[in-house]
Amino acid sequence: MFANLPLPALRTFESAARQLSFKAAAQELAVTPTAVSHQVRALEEWLGLPLFERLPRQVRLTEAGERLFRSLHGALLEVSQSVDSLRPQRSASSLTISTTPAFAALWLVPRLGRFYARYPHIRLRLDSQCELLDLQQDASVDLAIRYGFGDYPRMHSQFLLAERFAVYGAPALVATADVEVAEMISVRWHNSELYERGWKAWCQVAGEQCLLAQAVQREYDEEFYALQAAIAGQGLVLASSLLVSESVEKGLLVPYRPEINVPGASYTALCVPGRERHPPVRAFLDWLAEEAAQAADPLIDNAA
Repeated sequence: MFANLPLPALRTFESAARQLSFKAAAQELAVTPTAVSHQVRALEEWLGLPLFERLPRQVRLTEAGERLFRSLHGALLEVSQSVDSLRPQRSASSLTISTTPAFAALWLVPRLGRFYARYPHIRLRLDSQCELLDLQQDASVDLAIRYGFGDYPRMHSQFLLAERFAVYGAPALVATADVEVAEMISVRWHNSELYERGWKAWCQVAGEQCLLAQAVQREYDEEFYALQAAIAGQGLVLASSLLVSESVEKGLLVPYRPEINVPGASYTALCVPGRERHPPVRAFLDWLAEEAAQAADPLIDNAA
């Protein structure tokens, strides 16, 4: 049934297509770039159509190449997972999740007790490094929760949560807030594109440009630190309605002018196509969907 399939060429194509580099594929497969090129060329001749556009110093998948890659990558991943599941030393119930430190500390970890109670046999590890991982190349990570406005055409994706930004402060401060002297607390964002609206946008909507002109501004590297500063009464914080939710629920922070908010981005769960069928990943995705539904953002609803 599969005797005529050029399996070595297909494996070489998958590596080159995943990394969009013949050189990187050669390093991964421990062959020369010329060997990769020959294998890909042989596959193109076998199919009778081009799979790559050869550009100066780079390659790009054609429409046919993209279609073949999606199918082939998922099939090879499923085979790899099936083989791994037969190895006694591998735990079929381990799960590695990559996300940001802020989302992990302020939203995910406080809810994980419910996941552990439902799936006590699944051993979960959180990878909360700030560096963006390439899930196509890093097989040690099962699932990533990413924040942004983009789409992810080569990944299996599941929308989780959208957010809005509002201003919060300690109850005593908000009750007597003098906006002309209150300090502004925010985060030194790693991606300015995502937060360019920020305080400027909020002040424009609220009609409180005096804040920008007169208030002292304090910046922190992480959302957690900014929220702790606000809880301590050090000023008003511009914060994600999602990440601040636990502090609001406990009464540590209250919204200042709750009718004013500005849109943020969204959180999406991602994995390489095919891995969503792995039982621990499927269980975590289903649990995430339930938690996201229960954590419906009132600011989103009010803004709709």
